[in-house]
Amino acid sequence: MAPDRPHVTAERPLDAPLLTFEIPAVLAQLKAEPTWRRGDHTAITLTKSRGLRVVLVAMHSGAAIPPHHVDGPISVQVIGGELKVTTDSQAMTLHAGQLLTLQEGLHHGLQAATEVAFLLTLSAEAKHPAEP
Repeated sequence: MAPDRPHVTAERPLDAPLLTFEIPAVLAQLKAEPTWRRGDHTAITLTKSRGLRVVLVAMHSGAAIPPHHVDGPISVQVIGGELKVTTDSQAMTLHAGQLLTLQEGLHHGLQAATEVAFLLTLSAEAKHPAEP
């Protein structure tokens, strides 16, 4: 199956001295792609450099990312909608404008309480949960 968007190009670098993003426009692009219509979520890596990775994620209401852990600290910043986050000891719902940080190794799962979009920031040590 062909990808819905071009891979990294000169017009869309992942690592540069300075990158800016119009989050509403990128989110609209994601929601216009077949992946959004076919699946329960979609994402695009905005930047990936030594020390930092930022991913914009959009999930349909009810979609879930099963419990997992990451190898470094992360943050989740909700752009729109509501996101349920569960750890072994807590459950909370994040709303637009809220930011959550998790230390490395903390077991957690995510579920979209409504259609939701969020920025996932991973440190250099953390592998993206979708990576082998």
